[in-house]
Order: sequence, then structure tokens, then C-alpha cells
Amino acid sequence: MMPLSSSRFPFRQTAMTAIERFSLQLRTETYRYRTPMKFGGRIVEDVTVLSVDCDAETGAGRGRGLGSMTMGVAWAWPSATLDDPTKLELVLELSQRIAQGYLDNDQTGHPMDLCHRMAGSQLTIAAELAAEKGLAEPIPELAVLLAASPIDAALFDAHGKAAGVSSYALLGRDHLPNDLGHYLDAEFSGLHLSDFISSTPCDSLPLYHLVGALDPLTDADIETPVGDGLPETLGQWIDRNGLTHLKIKLDGANLDWDAQRVARIDAVASQRRDGDWSYSLDFNERCEDEDYVLQLLDRLQRDAAQGLQRVQYIEQPTHRDLERPGQATMHRAAERRPVVIDESLVGLKSLRTAVEQGYSGIALKACKGHSEALLLGAVARHKKLYLCVQDLTCVGASLLHSASLAAHIPGVAAVESNGRQYSPDGNRRWMQRFPDFFEIQGGRIPTAQLAGPGLGYGDDPIH
Repeated sequence: MMPLSSSRFPFRQTAMTAIERFSLQLRTETYRYRTPMKFGGRIVEDVTVLSVDCDAETGAGRGRGLGSMTMGVAWAWPSATLDDPTKLELVLELSQRIAQGYLDNDQTGHPMDLCHRMAGSQLTIAAELAAEKGLAEPIPELAVLLAASPIDAALFDAHGKAAGVSSYALLGRDHLPNDLGHYLDAEFSGLHLSDFISSTPCDSLPLYHLVGALDPLTDADIETPVGDGLPETLGQWIDRNGLTHLKIKLDGANLDWDAQRVARIDAVASQRRDGDWSYSLDFNERCEDEDYVLQLLDRLQRDAAQGLQRVQYIEQPTHRDLERPGQATMHRAAERRPVVIDESLVGLKSLRTAVEQGYSGIALKACKGHSEALLLGAVARHKKLYLCVQDLTCVGASLLHSASLAAHIPGVAAVESNGRQYSPDGNRRWMQRFPDFFEIQGGRIPTAQLAGPGLGYGDDPIH
């Protein structure tokens, strides 16, 4: 992809660190999964990563930023009419057009303001692309956020690097004078991002290891060995990484299978390591209603009480469209365990709707945009909602970015990282610099290492 640049508009000084001008260059790379991953009834076997390099000038200096994200279109854009390769092509084209949109407008200032000014335009650009291509369905807002996310991250990373400090340290009033009311609405007037986001990362966080619906739990489950030297069963992963947290993908439409799956996973975990375990249950929208969730919890109470006791939270049980007729609520389920939205979360309106419907909190993802994650993380903290950060099978810089978000938002309990399981090739060039992020020791990620300038992970080793 060709580099994009703009110096069309004069700089309006708001702070010495404000961006004056920038250029963008987009590039992609694709990796095969070492084993297929099944979630929400879908099977994924490869990943395309979109990376954005941003060269920015500020009053404080110059910096090159890096934003990177896995283009998980199977998750962001479920469709009965378009296949994944077609959706991927469209999302990559959308990313290119959004990047040009940033450069064709007056885009000087703090990255938070740049992203805020582009938010509405992104949806317009997506609608124009859908019309131009003659699509029978609109491009979902979640896919629009995904397409824009590496651009968003690259701007924040360049901003911090130009000043020689962490991007999270540039969220205070002296660098970002606008309050949350400016970006959200009057309910949040007088509150600032720096009231809720830490300028320094926490020392470390536990790793949430994914147990996909196809993943072998024991040697007896292996049908065709991969034979690449990495673990092939859950038990082997537990031994290798000292795991303490497991994210369990469930069917959501087969109560017997789901209950047995949780019980078997708990048995393997207990055999491999004594002590405390934490589980999350992820249905990826597959449950028909809240009653299914309650029935599963009852079944676990009867047949796998220890496993149920270890469930920390439940993720996105029912359909992502919170406003469709007959949409299920989660009031009763949330009385028993926190229930968070993931696919449903595309902004403040969806967060408020979810809370009204009984959800306990939200799952943040870097793939929805750094600015969006900061804002909704601040809202969740202000409203004392349950808060977690998850990835999208992130590899390399995208995993490091996701971990940096989790490490700077107080209250986040763990970091999800499953790229090392399914797509280790995407991590190879980062292994020398951040070995403990991709070869986990003691079940924890040393997030204190992400305290450098920008988003904390430095330049892409490919350069």
C-alpha cells in the first residue's frame, strides 16, 4: 500500500505535544494458524495483520508510531452472504479510505481529538464503500472500528514517541484539556481521562489462556498431532506456562456438551496444578436466551461445583444486537456471575443499553480502537462496572498494545493472549525484545516492560 501524507492545514497550537502533521503507511501480512480455532460456530485457520506506520511532527519533536491489529472479520462481520476473503478485502479497503480521510481533514492536535473528529466520518466512508460495491448489507459498525483501529493506535504511539514519554502520560489536563463530556456527553462533564487511566503500567497481570472448542484437553483428544514442538493439549500448556486463568469457548446451544466441557477442563486444570483457578465462559452470542445460561450454571452446580466456583465472569451469551425485538436480558444471570458484553460494545449508547438490560460490565478490545477503549474504560470505572480486556488472537505488536491497555486501566484482572497458541509465527520478530510476553512464565505477563515512549513497545523490528 502507498504512503499517505498531508500538510494541507495550518497547525493550531493547543499544547507543545500536539501533532502538527503526519503521514501514514499501511501494510499487511498473513499467517496460517498452527491449529484451527473454533468459536461461535465458526472455524478460523489464518490471520491477516494490518500494520500502520505513522510519522508525526509535534512541537516537542518527531516520532514514528506503529499500530497493528489482526483483521478478525469472522468475528467483526458475521454474514450469510459474504465469505471471509471478500469481507477482508473490503475491510482493508475501508482502512485505506479511513486513513486518507484522516489526512484530507484538519487533523492537528491530540490523538484523542483526531480520532474523535473522525468517528462520524468513518461510518460515512463505510456507507459509501458499501454503496459503491453494491453490497446487499451495510458494513457493521464493529467492522468499521476494526478497520480504523491500527490507525488510531499508530497516532497515539507516534504522539508519545515524539514527546519521548508514554502516551498514557499525555492524557492529563496539560496535554488534553477537553474533558470526557466533550467526547461523550454532559453526564461526564468535569471528568478527565487521567482521572481513570494510569500514566504507568502495573507490574504484571495474569494471562487468560484460551481453550477453543476444538482444542484437545488430553492426549486422548489428539486426532492428528501438529508435531511442531509446542503444546498440543491443555495440560501441556498449563505445564509450559504455569497457567492460572482459562477462557473457555462454549457452544451455547448444546447444554450437555457445554457442561461436560467445563467439567473436563476443570478436571485437567486440577490435576496439573493445585491452588486457585479462574475461568471465563465465552458463548460468542450463541445462547438463545438467559435461561440457557441459568440452566448451565445449575448443571455445573450439580455436576462440577468446583468448576462453577472458579468461574470469574461470563461473556456475551446472546445476540450482539441489543435492540432487536425480544432481545434477552441478563438480570438473573448477573446475580450469580458478572456478565459482560463484547460484540455488542460499539460505543456509549450500547454500554448504557447493556446496563439497562442487566449486564454487569464490558470487555474492552484494542481492535475497537485505542481512543474508544480509553473512553469506555473510563466510563466503566466511573460507573463501577465489571471490566476486562480481551484480544482478537492478537500477535506481535497488536498483543503488546492490548496488554498495555490492560496494564494502564486499574481494575482489569488479567490479559487475554491466544496468538501464541494459534499463530506463533506472527510473534517471532518480537520474541527477542519481549520473550516473556510470548513464552509465558508463571502464568503472568510482565506488563511493567511496556513503560517506554508511545504505547510502550517500541519500533517494529521489521524496520
